[in-house]
Amino acid sequence: MGIALSVAVHAQTPEPLAPLPLTVDLDAPRVVLGQRLFHDPKLSDQSQRSCASCHPLDSGGMDGKVRAESADGVSLLRNTPSLFNVSFNYFFNWDGVVTTLEAHTEKVMLNPKIMNAKWPELIERLRAVPDYVDAFNRIYPDGLTKANVVDALSHFERSLITPNARFDRFLRGETNLLDSDEQEGYRLFNALGCVACHQGINLGGNLFQKFGIFGALQGRQGAVDEGRYSVTGNDRDRGVFRVPSLRNVAVTAPYYHDGRAANLEAAVDTMAEHQLGKRLAAKQRDAIVKFLKTLTGEYAGKALVVSKTAKP
Repeated sequence: MGIALSVAVHAQTPEPLAPLPLTVDLDAPRVVLGQRLFHDPKLSDQSQRSCASCHPLDSGGMDGKVRAESADGVSLLRNTPSLFNVSFNYFFNWDGVVTTLEAHTEKVMLNPKIMNAKWPELIERLRAVPDYVDAFNRIYPDGLTKANVVDALSHFERSLITPNARFDRFLRGETNLLDSDEQEGYRLFNALGCVACHQGINLGGNLFQKFGIFGALQGRQGAVDEGRYSVTGNDRDRGVFRVPSLRNVAVTAPYYHDGRAANLEAAVDTMAEHQLGKRLAAKQRDAIVKFLKTLTGEYAGKALVVSKTAKP
């Protein structure tokens, strides 16, 4: 009776969330070229790392490490967000420093702590590869240029969608795909207010929130991360970060900008206590975790898995 009632309510009540599209309309040649660039270490200084080094696409689209490894081996970077479904975000990076995928792509490439690329040298390296020159000439009227490298990469990144999560199929009417515990987790996700920040098609990625509304959270390793304040210089933005997407969250541990939460249970407890001012019973937390595990989608027809480099 409980499940039947849940399905009935689901059918009558407008959903606050929407499923991912099954496909996106993109220019195939640009996607193919962008995919090649994405996996090419020539895009970094000294050809030491590619975009895929931090965003492996055979797992969760992130490296599974507490913090990303810096190019200089010294700088303390933030946790690597997944690139899957990145095109559905409105802001990028943990502090929302840019608002377009193209600006985000170029900023990461030029960041001395990440790819440390320099345009003159990068273009020279790519022009030394005849296949690249031919491909750019076929696709772009002006051939191999800085703008076209960014365009191809961004085009490929827009193709990184992960449809067919069980939750998406549930939203499309396959209500039997979520069991009673998972449906209860979804009910709690809405009732407790999680959906207020993790909303929209990407379940997040489009607004900012202070990390630690109910009680300040201490930084890890003695580090102080001012969050969005580093972008705006506005005091009200101290400790404010972009709300991440929850898509594929079960395969993208560890969590938060500093990777402080090693698993979903810890992440849900932290959010409940410090963002909502609530202490959850173990049964409530476990139901929400079960719901979050229904958000794992497919890439290239295969279900995403945990990063091979993830640590327990």
